[in-house]
Amino acid sequence: MSRAEYEVIIIGAGSVGTPTALFLAQKGYRVLVLDRNPSPGQSSNKRAIGGLRATHSDPAKIRLCLRSLKIFSTWKETYGDDIEWHQGGYCFVAYREEEEKTLKEVLPLQKKHGLKIDWLGAEELRQLLPDLNPRGLVGGTFSPEDGHASPLLAVEAFYRQARRAGAEFRFRENVRQLIVEDGTIKGVVTDSGTYGAGIVINAAGAWAAQVARLAGLEIPVNPDSHEAAVTEPVQRFFEPMIVDIRPVQGSANYYFYQHATGQIIFCITPSPSLWGFDERETSDFLPMVSRRMIELMPRLQNIRVRRTWRGLYPMTPDGFPIVGWSREVRGFLLAVGMCGQGFMLGPGVAELLTRLISGQAGPDDEEILSYLSPYRNFVSEEKLK
Repeated sequence: MSRAEYEVIIIGAGSVGTPTALFLAQKGYRVLVLDRNPSPGQSSNKRAIGGLRATHSDPAKIRLCLRSLKIFSTWKETYGDDIEWHQGGYCFVAYREEEEKTLKEVLPLQKKHGLKIDWLGAEELRQLLPDLNPRGLVGGTFSPEDGHASPLLAVEAFYRQARRAGAEFRFRENVRQLIVEDGTIKGVVTDSGTYGAGIVINAAGAWAAQVARLAGLEIPVNPDSHEAAVTEPVQRFFEPMIVDIRPVQGSANYYFYQHATGQIIFCITPSPSLWGFDERETSDFLPMVSRRMIELMPRLQNIRVRRTWRGLYPMTPDGFPIVGWSREVRGFLLAVGMCGQGFMLGPGVAELLTRLISGQAGPDDEEILSYLSPYRNFVSEEKLK
């Protein structure tokens, strides 16, 4: 059977797969991206709320997201597309000694790896965010170079530029088989055709484990669903994304920001986790998150919610992505388990994959890959999920 031949096939046209296609095509690789949806970014990407931060608790994610921030913040001047990038910063607030301790403990590591961030006392923080509830406020961290952008506009911009660079995309195609011969990847079979390639990248998001099984691999990636919402537009009154990492019954943390058009966009991390592929909204979400947000910022109490939605986070046991070559199947590259942070990690991971494939990965890249190895012990803990 004749088949179209490519150098690299990417499974998944989302937050990781689409920028990877762009950077590989710019290097001259013949790239094909396969996705079961009708257009790019139609799975987890379109359900992201748009936050972009390098404020993490480990070196790999900090460094990858710093690169992503650079790409997002310069995108319009580089390519001309408006992706609604806004540099409003991120603020992690502390109302208890436990959160103060966590945030202060990771500050030296964050600064060591290039993150611009500082601890602000309660009075300084209220100068930045005067509508915060002052009762019990200890302080918080502020990273001014973090921000937000539109996930839909961004993935469309990456897609458009990738096609201009020569990448091919095929939508509405379900991957049925990975062709493996003598332990080496040879191509992909979909319900519409057969495509050959010496390298296949698994960037399938919440469905990454199913794709890996087609190569005979088991990877610890499982979908966990999170809910989000958007309000009516109101006059702008704060800039940063606000994150409260205090755990309470029903939620591990929550976070919200005000869009340039005035809407408040917010999300919550459920506790216990809601495992599985169910994306139907729940009746618990709005009452729970509303109580928490109004307690933190009473000014929010009379703003009306326009809509809610629910999306999937492809989680790993330790909360860190899995990026690297398979040892069992040569040519099979994993870029999975972004743990709900694929939008902010995507461009940085895409650059890393491009260097890895082109043989240009340096010592810094190898160090990052060691943190994200598919073969690590998964006992670390992401402190700023």
